[in-house]
Amino acid sequence: MWRFFPALWRPHLGMRGLINYNLSCCVNTLLQTFSATWELADLLEKWEAAGVRADSRNLPLQLKRVLAAMRGDLPQLAPHRDFLHCLDRNCIRLNTQHDANEVFLSILNFTQQQMDDQVLALQIQNLYKISVGTYLQCLECGSIQTLNSYLLSLPLHIKEDPNTLEDCMTSFFEPQELRDRNCCFCPQCGTKKPSRKGMKVRSLPRILCVHLERFRNNRGLTYKLDCRVTFPEAFDLSEILTEAFSADFAQNNCKYTLYGVVVHSGSAGFGHYTAYVRDKVNKHWYYADDSHIQQVSWEKRDSIYVDV
Repeated sequence: MWRFFPALWRPHLGMRGLINYNLSCCVNTLLQTFSATWELADLLEKWEAAGVRADSRNLPLQLKRVLAAMRGDLPQLAPHRDFLHCLDRNCIRLNTQHDANEVFLSILNFTQQQMDDQVLALQIQNLYKISVGTYLQCLECGSIQTLNSYLLSLPLHIKEDPNTLEDCMTSFFEPQELRDRNCCFCPQCGTKKPSRKGMKVRSLPRILCVHLERFRNNRGLTYKLDCRVTFPEAFDLSEILTEAFSADFAQNNCKYTLYGVVVHSGSAGFGHYTAYVRDKVNKHWYYADDSHIQQVSWEKRDSIYVDV
């Protein structure tokens, strides 16, 4: 996760480990990154949740409670079993391996649906909301169809070679030509025609989440790409996506600073999640492996690149 720069100051709150209950490492790593996203915690703290205080199925309420419990430098592990059971009641089952990005998106969607304060719910969604415009241009008559939508994370395709984050982003927004069987219907021509499909960024969020799509499916079998993906600690999207901004894009500052990385180690069938989180006050990086927390160095981060 990258935070929009500059970020506001917040007192140091420390990190607390989390017990691995029934394959909960995926959720544990997400909670560590959510805890480091102080903007989210602040919005949840403003929520009074008048009608749902005793609702064990209300996910944003349980998220608010577990993030509050994770604050401070107490030696004890943070209690989060109620949050795990709340996920289970919302069909994100215990004793089951999950994909971190899918759980992340589910948590944001349930927060949007289950908060009784829709203004705050929208503000939480807007923290991550990437507004985009998808266009389809007929290559014969030149007419263009457009559709505005949004993403909560960028799903970046990676190659079976060394990758850079910048190249993955450029490839994601690169227009594609659709021909032969992939021709699309053109309302102007009244029939299927060769087309060019692309996407433009209309606005960027404060928190930019990137999902590196390492899992592939081949004839019903899922496998994982273990190739290297390098990425910087800070970047300016206006320098990377020079051709990907829409005509109505009005943001002047597109700088982001990395503060959280969710890592999957292992194969597609069996693996383990850990996280790297950057403290916004002392600027140190910390490695979170369930109950184990330790300080690490950005200069010795090669292990991050292998299985993000």
